[in-house]
Amino acid sequence: MNPWNPTLYRSWFVVASSRRLKSKPLAVTLFDRPLVLARMQSGELLALDDCCPHRHAPLSAGRVTPAGLQCGYHGWTFSADGRCTAIPGLAPSSCKPLVRVASVPVMEHDGLVWVKLDATSSADSHGLPEFVRRLPQGSRRFTWSTTWKAHAADALENFLDPLHTHFVHPGLVRGDADRRVVSATLTRSAGLLQVDYRGQPQQSGWLYRLFESPRELERAHFAAAAAGTAQLEYRYQNGSALYFTLHFSPIGETLTQVHGTFHVENRWAPQWAVRMIAWPFLRHVARQDQDIVEAQALNKARFHRTTGVSTELDLVRPALDEIWSPASHPPAGQSRRIEIML
Repeated sequence: MNPWNPTLYRSWFVVASSRRLKSKPLAVTLFDRPLVLARMQSGELLALDDCCPHRHAPLSAGRVTPAGLQCGYHGWTFSADGRCTAIPGLAPSSCKPLVRVASVPVMEHDGLVWVKLDATSSADSHGLPEFVRRLPQGSRRFTWSTTWKAHAADALENFLDPLHTHFVHPGLVRGDADRRVVSATLTRSAGLLQVDYRGQPQQSGWLYRLFESPRELERAHFAAAAAGTAQLEYRYQNGSALYFTLHFSPIGETLTQVHGTFHVENRWAPQWAVRMIAWPFLRHVARQDQDIVEAQALNKARFHRTTGVSTELDLVRPALDEIWSPASHPPAGQSRRIEIML
């Protein structure tokens, strides 16, 4: 049985940062499918199955040539669409076999390499969610990546869920003794999820005290068009904004590649300052999230659990299950508003 909802293959997923694609091919895995990425000498990107059809050597062990990606075993060479362009040693009078390697759509956006396993799709950034496309040019302060030993849907829920912050990040993000009533408005439409939190202009944690100012809005974004991507948007009363965007791409059911970006709008925050001052705190928060999600994964496996008990506070999980669960889930209500103690 396929553990993945087939609709996920129509979504864009981040598989690498652009800076990793240099002169050599790069091996990645998405949904247990080994792929090879390469930047052709023309600048065009290539994403193929990481297997030469001749003797099944990994194409990621080959090299990029003017004719395409060349296998390191016998030199068979392939273009960006997977067509075989050269077979060294074949006499000029011989017919070249009509072979090709399966390719998938690939593109670059915001310093990241995205692929989609649905080969019938086109590589166009207009297919990405609007909350990704609208990030201001030149506002990215850094990118980072790591690997979590957990299911991508659980990692996504952790990122989008504010109610764990009092216990997983006590003192850094929020404190359990400093809760206040916050209005949470959930909006659902056509594969989109947005949750707006209002009523908490200030937070008790050190991250807010050191780096933020009074907030106007905290907003969470998720969209089926890039089902591994989620964003936390913070808008401030002085007109500035911060955007934390995480991309969770499943290597397999229990291993997820995580890529993150941090964007700043209308706020003094040069890259050197963010990396030297803010990043150590943010990295610590990310490590705390990784630890709890990996512990959750281990315990779910130990007790053979899949779903858990939910309440009205679990705002994002129904939207995630609708996309990520292999079982069919009816769409949730279009919009609702509740009050929570945050």
